Amino acid sequence: MLDIALGSALLDTVIDAFRAALQRCPAGEEPACNPEIFLEFLNSSAEVFHRHHPPGHFTGSAWLVSADGERVLLTHHRKLGRWLQLGGHADGDSDLARVALREAEEESGLSGLQVEPRIFDLDRHWIPARGEEPGHWHYDVRYVVRATSDERFALSEESLALAWRPVEALLADPATDGSLQRMARRWLARAA
Repeated sequence: MLDIALGSALLDTVIDAFRAALQRCPAGEEPACNPEIFLEFLNSSAEVFHRHHPPGHFTGSAWLVSADGERVLLTHHRKLGRWLQLGGHADGDSDLARVALREAEEESGLSGLQVEPRIFDLDRHWIPARGEEPGHWHYDVRYVVRATSDERFALSEESLALAWRPVEALLADPATDGSLQRMARRWLARAA
């Protein structure tokens, strides 16, 4: 019984820290990245970190930057067929910075990565139905993850391709996903 109580107390602490981090986030440029929407969703159910939660779930993503901060590693996502940041499902883990780091390591094959604990970006987006899986919302919480040494990546089954892209080039390419452009602007403003 004591182990369950300690586990529950630790989970509550992690969720309280996440709630506080969301409350410190500035209002987003678009409604889909407004922290109030994320807070409302967090408070809606104990199941929001699980992919079986019908309305949607939290995901953790990595803005994986090179050691020099000039480039970002993107995946040509196998299921979605688009160039995106690395990331994935929380699968019950409420520490989304840890999720972002885990996903970056798994999807890139890079080691020695470091995650910044502060939320970098928020993006709520609709995932259309696929097969037996109904359409649902992803409440994606993005963190800066830095490569610290070797930047030679290894392709995983999640990706059709991986590529280091100059951050500034993301802004110049009209085909770049809007949320990637937003993160590129945010990254460049932060570096200035």
